[in-house]
Order: sequence, then structure tokens, then C-alpha cells
Amino acid sequence: QVQLVESGGGLVQPGGSLRLSCAASESFFSIYRMGWYRQAPGKQRELVASITTSGTTTYVDSVRGRFTISRDSAKNTVYLQMNSLKPDDTAVYYCNADFTVGGTSWGQGTQVTVSS
Repeated sequence: QVQLVESGGGLVQPGGSLRLSCAASESFFSIYRMGWYRQAPGKQRELVASITTSGTTTYVDSVRGRFTISRDSAKNTVYLQMNSLKPDDTAVYYCNADFTVGGTSWGQGTQVTVSS
């Protein structure tokens, strides 16, 4: 099964930026959609952004205009550029892959903390 490894989380002040990366262990050939989810303490996991093999992107309303999802197929990597970060963006961020033949994989998660 495809393994996903996230990186790029950390502590940032409000208004700052971070870029998360998700490296897949194999080609995107078998994946039709990749997404970034987040889960804050005491809250349900929510889909933040996703990108399909055709390049179609979706965003939750709370991050639209601030976050950008992109991919580099040559590197089997998906990115989440996060700008104008707010304390409400604090959460563990997870990378997810949905496969064309069914099934899904999750990364281990990376902590993002927005605080002064």
C-alpha cells in the first residue's frame, strides 16, 4: 500500500506562513485524489483541501483564499501552502490518498500551531 509521509509543520505566529509536504511512496498513477485533513483537539477531522488527478481543487470555506494545494507528480509530492495563518488553524494536519481501485491511505500527521 502507498505510504504517505508529511513534513513542514511547526509553530508560527498569527499571520505567518507554512508549507506542508506529503511524499507518496510510489507514483500518483494509482491515486485519483489527494487531500489534506486537519483535526483540532475536541473536534472532528475535516477536509481542508483536495486535488484530483485532473487538477481540480476544493477548499473548505474557512481556508479559501489563504491556503493553496498543489502537486508535483515528478516527485510524488503534494503540498499545502498556508498563508495568513490564524490560531483557529491550529491542528494536526493529515495527508490522505484515495485510490482509483478503492481504498485510502493516511499519513502519520504533522502538528501546526499558530500562536503568539
